[in-house]
Amino acid sequence: MAQPNSAFFDEAANAIRGCIALVMGKRDSSSYFDFSQRGLVGSLIAVLAAMILAGFGPLLLGAPMPSGAATQSIVINAVLFVAQAFTAYLALRQMGRQDGFIPYLVASNWVTLLSAILLLVATIFGPLGVIVLLGTAVVAILTFVNIGRFIVTLAPLQIGLLFLSQAVGVFLALGLVTLILPAPPMP
Repeated sequence: MAQPNSAFFDEAANAIRGCIALVMGKRDSSSYFDFSQRGLVGSLIAVLAAMILAGFGPLLLGAPMPSGAATQSIVINAVLFVAQAFTAYLALRQMGRQDGFIPYLVASNWVTLLSAILLLVATIFGPLGVIVLLGTAVVAILTFVNIGRFIVTLAPLQIGLLFLSQAVGVFLALGLVTLILPAPPMP
């Protein structure tokens, strides 16, 4: 019974090493991720944890939140995740690189969890958290480029196209969500 949990935590520890390797620009960063079906499931659990952390993390730290804001955050993050994954799939398919979709998704999912943790840390610092927020944005862009370079092995133009397609997809999904979901009440 302890073995599956141990395997997941081993996978998570390796994935964190992989995320650090991506930030540092190490070419062997792909060796830290598990691109099997089991690794995909583990990375999807990481994304789910990131969504829950984004929604309920501030409450755990004692930050006041309007009623329903945590659930709304989780719904929005889920829609944006689907939009990002779908546009990545479409872009990679257009490039003839469907083989890179699962590796892209696995690495990206673990980076999402790391980013959620960093964003939660930013809330601890209050106004100074903007510095952590900016650092997280830089890390996110750097890891995105390095996932394209070292995990999916895309050319620079392909990385740019993947980034552009995801940006458009996420902005369209965000626009759709804002039309459907009401804005949360102000505290």
